[in-house]
Amino acid sequence: MRRLSITVVAAAALATALPAAPAGAAGAAGGHAQCAAGVCHFDVPPGTYDVRIELGGAAASSTSVGGETRRSLLPETAVPAGERVTRALTVNVRTPEGEPTGPDGTPGLDLRIGGSAPALAGIRVTPARHARQIFLIGDSTVCDQPGDPYSGWGQQLPQYLRKGVSVANYADSGESTVSYLGNPQLWATVRPLIRPGDPVLVQLAHNDKTTDEATYRANLETLVAGVRERGGQPVLVTPIVRRWFNADGTLDNGTALLVNGLGVDHPAVVRSVAAARDVPLIDLTAKTKELVESLGVEASKALYLTTEARDNTHTSVRGATLFARLVRDELATRHLVPRGTVRVG
Repeated sequence: MRRLSITVVAAAALATALPAAPAGAAGAAGGHAQCAAGVCHFDVPPGTYDVRIELGGAAASSTSVGGETRRSLLPETAVPAGERVTRALTVNVRTPEGEPTGPDGTPGLDLRIGGSAPALAGIRVTPARHARQIFLIGDSTVCDQPGDPYSGWGQQLPQYLRKGVSVANYADSGESTVSYLGNPQLWATVRPLIRPGDPVLVQLAHNDKTTDEATYRANLETLVAGVRERGGQPVLVTPIVRRWFNADGTLDNGTALLVNGLGVDHPAVVRSVAAARDVPLIDLTAKTKELVESLGVEASKALYLTTEARDNTHTSVRGATLFARLVRDELATRHLVPRGTVRVG
């Protein structure tokens, strides 16, 4: 990792307000922070935190911030020489820090400072008092992927949000509507965390390969009802397309558009449930289809792991970032998050 242009240990010594440690929470007290080799670590318990970051230095700089399990938290931000800019964001800290069925990860909050010419002038972490959380329920195309070159769109979504909204990504690789509801580490864990007003985005379809239509529909309805019982706002999301072209350059086959082996048209069922239950719908199938087709057979390879792994289902960082931008636009257009909390551009 490249060296920072200033001494980040000094930056980390700036005020870092932390909550009192709950009883029995070893290592959570004291407000201890360390920055070295481009990583700032804060000893905080699981929760939601506001992060205030000051960027810039004597020379022109360009800095990005990531955190936890490869989440993109702040897009690369250019600052002219001799100037400073401040950015604020809200981060979800949880255990496990990535996929719910994965390893616990590192306790506390880890922020990674990157970019083509990084310059961190100061950083402050405080408990978030009134933040809205966006919960994500999904599969490997959504989750916080642990390793390169994979990335889920939920992993890239935080960079498009400002202070006041965090992303709690409970998507998990390999999950169907059946397994998500049945695994106590998943739905039974997420549901009690939902607070009134929290949007809960549900994209499950890729692994419902043997789920019949009646079961698939009932499972979606169960998730919708469970979110509403907690006072949350369910949002149904149709699945991202697979990069599976016809000879004429279109994606109108069942493989690309998520029709399973039983003939269940997953996007159509999601749309139907959304209409019947009066649930906001993000038609990510239609939006990703339009984007992938517009790029064509060759250029669209960069969105998936076609070259790296002959994988036309899972996305690269570039693909996940573009797909997350589509979700960002829908969140803003449908007013699913507070005004002013969506980062544009």
